[in-house]
Amino acid sequence: MKIACLDLEGILIPEIWIAFAEYTGIDALKLTTRDVPDYDELMQWRLGILKENNLLLRDIQNVISRMQPLEGAGQFLDWLRERFQVVLITDSFYEFVMPFMRQMGYPIVLCHNLQVDVDGFVSDYVLRKRDWKRQVVKVFHNLNYRVISCGDSYNDVTMLKESNAGILFRPPENVAAEFPQYIVTQDYHELREAFLDAAEHC
Repeated sequence: MKIACLDLEGILIPEIWIAFAEYTGIDALKLTTRDVPDYDELMQWRLGILKENNLLLRDIQNVISRMQPLEGAGQFLDWLRERFQVVLITDSFYEFVMPFMRQMGYPIVLCHNLQVDVDGFVSDYVLRKRDWKRQVVKVFHNLNYRVISCGDSYNDVTMLKESNAGILFRPPENVAAEFPQYIVTQDYHELREAFLDAAEHC
């Protein structure tokens, strides 16, 4: 049995922080894990900007409520679930992603949590575990599953390395250049073909 592990933002849904940056006009919030390899550094940067601008969790959630999965994402996910066990592993937060899960038929999603104070400000975040995407794949391997992973950013690389096969989907040029060992796909047709090919050889 093979398991498909997918990142979420940039693979099936738009980048939430970029959408919020565009809504607020705060360009500094456009930085993502595509730009900053250190996730804690990135999140502390984001939390600082939210605090400086008096932005609440509900402000972000209001933007999310108007967002949709990427075009074709739902059909791709349905196709994938017919052929693999599918687990979404994201460095986003349950407080952000659940509206998207409703739109995609509630797939299995593993992510982090936010800490929110009594006034509604995001005060901190709680990781499942450091380098946890890789740890999830290790658990599946210990259960004798073969794993094919797909991501697009620096925070996905250790998951791809730990997997039996790794695929990049629409990565930025810097990530694709640094990790040429992974096939690069640009649309869901190419991604389907990459999964089928990986399944034959891993």
